Amino acid sequence: MSMRSILPGDIPVPQLHQYLLGSVSPRPICFASTVDKEGNRNLAPFSFFNVFSANPPVAVFSPARSGRTGETKNTYDNCKEVAEVVINLVSYNMVEQMSLASSPYAKGVDEFVKAGLTPVDSDLVKPARVKESPVQLECKVLEIKELGQNGGAGNLIICEVVKLHIDEEVITENNRIDPFKIDLVARMGGNYYCRANGDAIFEIPKPITAIGVGIDSLPEAIRTSDRLTGNDLGKLGQLERLPEASELEKTPTMSFDMAIDTAKTLLADNQTQEALNLLVKNA
Repeated sequence: MSMRSILPGDIPVPQLHQYLLGSVSPRPICFASTVDKEGNRNLAPFSFFNVFSANPPVAVFSPARSGRTGETKNTYDNCKEVAEVVINLVSYNMVEQMSLASSPYAKGVDEFVKAGLTPVDSDLVKPARVKESPVQLECKVLEIKELGQNGGAGNLIICEVVKLHIDEEVITENNRIDPFKIDLVARMGGNYYCRANGDAIFEIPKPITAIGVGIDSLPEAIRTSDRLTGNDLGKLGQLERLPEASELEKTPTMSFDMAIDTAKTLLADNQTQEALNLLVKNA
């Protein structure tokens, strides 16, 4: 692997911006609804966004200064005037309308109208919610942290979520959000988006209480095999124990190459312990 090493100050800001957006992705989208002091609505998407706390529930997004003009965004100006915002999450069935709302309309133009989206009155804040969004977060602005005055500088809008609205259709019987039903989209670099659906969604159990044996505990022949990927080894290392002698007695004997072929199939089927048993027996 040949790496290109870059000092941020050595390249133009637009190029740095594109490298960052192409690298740190996919990024969730904050479709921010705000109002100015006269009550005029504004709706705009931002992908410098995430949640950072659950107690209290806090989200942060950044309407950065224009890289071309250095001017602040209407969303930023509105949050300074009325310290409230609704963060609407973006699903695939509204992504084109969301993109349309990102057009640089003049101040005072209602993007709800331009993008054909439906405003719904919020319960605790002044800005409207987007009816088409599967999750709408009513927020109070806690702090605005300016990161600079030049073009491309971020403005962190730190918000406390005071009320959530979630489409019943995306909630499972276990009171979790179904990632397949919510069908979210995220921003990549350039004009690219990512759809969190189908084969793009996969599951890895969290090692919250379980402590894996670690890759360093695997036999050397397994650790150093050029046919097992880092993901293969990581999966094996997450197991809580190495196979016992009684398990190895029941495990078939074969060449190590054949054991790797079979183990990779088992790993793809999430039969991780069986895969490890086979590899250890034949290493």
